[in-house]
Amino acid sequence: MEKVSSLSELGLATDIHRSLFRPIHHAAPPSPTKRRTKISVVGAGNVGMAIAQTILTQDLADELALVDAKPDLLRGEMLDLQHAAAFLPRTRILASTDYAVTADSDLCIVTAGARQVPGETRLDLLHRNVALFRLIVPPLARHSPAALLLVVSNPVDVLTYIAWKLSGFPPNRVIGSGTNLDSSRFRFLLADHLEVNAQDVQAYMVGEHGDSSVALWSSISVGGVPVLGQLASDDNKAAVVMEQEVLERIRKAVVDSAYEVIRLKGYTSWAIGYSVASLARSLLRDQHRIHPVSLLAAGFYGIPRDRQVFLSLPAQIGRSGILTVANLHLTDEEAACLQRSAETLWELQQKLEL
Repeated sequence: MEKVSSLSELGLATDIHRSLFRPIHHAAPPSPTKRRTKISVVGAGNVGMAIAQTILTQDLADELALVDAKPDLLRGEMLDLQHAAAFLPRTRILASTDYAVTADSDLCIVTAGARQVPGETRLDLLHRNVALFRLIVPPLARHSPAALLLVVSNPVDVLTYIAWKLSGFPPNRVIGSGTNLDSSRFRFLLADHLEVNAQDVQAYMVGEHGDSSVALWSSISVGGVPVLGQLASDDNKAAVVMEQEVLERIRKAVVDSAYEVIRLKGYTSWAIGYSVASLARSLLRDQHRIHPVSLLAAGFYGIPRDRQVFLSLPAQIGRSGILTVANLHLTDEEAACLQRSAETLWELQQKLEL
């Protein structure tokens, strides 16, 4: 029997990729590759150090640079990690309050951000974060003009938009961690209930990260089996009617799971560390994996092209950042929720006067 080297030789249409994924507009080509990989993390708080620790243990970088405004804390964290050198892959660890330490990074991860104080409005908080990002993003872009920029700070969608504007980078190279972790929590709850491995569950939370995120119930599958379609099947003796309020309770449980962690330990760190490390791996190793991340969503899923907002959509990511956006079939209600979220973010962004 003659061997075939591709599915196109068996008759599968060569343009099927275009029907599954939609291209990114005005995308820049990937930056030139080099032998050594450098990642910079801005912010040496609980989240930043969880990300740094996970990057080290997963051997994702040859060089790791840490930046923070507190020199003593920063040096202490650097030394603590360096003292573990005998137990870790060989990675050069640097730290400084000067952004020159981030020079020639392949990936810059921003975790620093102002926290909301009692009585402060969301808009006031955003104005403080704009001021902070003006100190962070331009020097990162100046020292690493070919880097990918990954924003983790909250509110992540608006701050990713701010980082895009301040960096001058093409939109495919500015990414927010978005609902990547929300989707992991969603998959965990479903897998735990169905008694399967979470890696076999395909489920996405999209839209604005946080309380208004959208659960894409219509696209959930386990081992390739559409969940809602199977439950609603006439042939299924155990068929159930999934009422809207039941689905909403499950979605809210996903959102509230983060608040429960914060209530119990004061902050979240380890899960976001693993989430960001998974994004770093997919980006820097050009894995073309699909993650729900915050990206420039104008023109996708009915969001007007003149609404330059960042929110989470399932996207294929690789060495040049956002490669394509998955062309999922959304219900009318799911699409309407996404569009409402985009409009809310757009109205908020207009008040920032960037």
